[in-house]
Amino acid sequence: MAEFVFFTGPMDCGKSTLALQFDYTQSVAGRRGRLFTSQDRAGEATISSRLGLERPAVEVTAEFDFWGYLVGQLTTGERIDYLVCDETQFYLPGQIDQLARIVDELDVDVFAVGILTDFRTLLFPGSRRLVELADRIETLQVRSLCWCGKRATHNARTVAGRMVTEGAQVVVGDTVPDVEDGDATGGATAYEVLCRDHHRRGVTRVVAQSSRTDPLPFEREDEDL
Repeated sequence: MAEFVFFTGPMDCGKSTLALQFDYTQSVAGRRGRLFTSQDRAGEATISSRLGLERPAVEVTAEFDFWGYLVGQLTTGERIDYLVCDETQFYLPGQIDQLARIVDELDVDVFAVGILTDFRTLLFPGSRRLVELADRIETLQVRSLCWCGKRATHNARTVAGRMVTEGAQVVVGDTVPDVEDGDATGGATAYEVLCRDHHRRGVTRVVAQSSRTDPLPFEREDEDL
């Protein structure tokens, strides 16, 4: 029986890498599938991993019809055993309904990968529908880390390294690069993963560095070396 599985976690935990791994593992076993994504940081119609892996994919726009696409492919003789859907937080709830129908009526496995909540800790509409419909929900085991070293559970949107809590739900950006000596990100919109405590208090890495004169514990040099 086909299965509808939702894999989720915060940014920087390897979701797109997992999506590409799913496709590789399934294809080497002789199965045939399709890759889908939406608003990937590398551009349209691409699944990209921060490890440097990339694969072409079908871009899911607001007008995209999963059911029509699959039926069209199958009726022309194409074989499709599974779908790998990345960035599913950007899919519309109706598109998630279509994926559930594909699993139930066409017997095609769907592996959905995406973020659960936005920068305000609110569920994305697509992710909410996935929680409601998926056969299983799996939290990725690779743990993102907050600047403090604790497990990161929340995605913060930042401008010049400082957390913002207002604005459109969807603004595509990448995670903040390493910042030294409080050097901000030039005013660009970016994202940083934080533990719940620091997300709640709005303490990003830049804010933490600007408020202390001594280095963070993991930045101190070993005096014995």
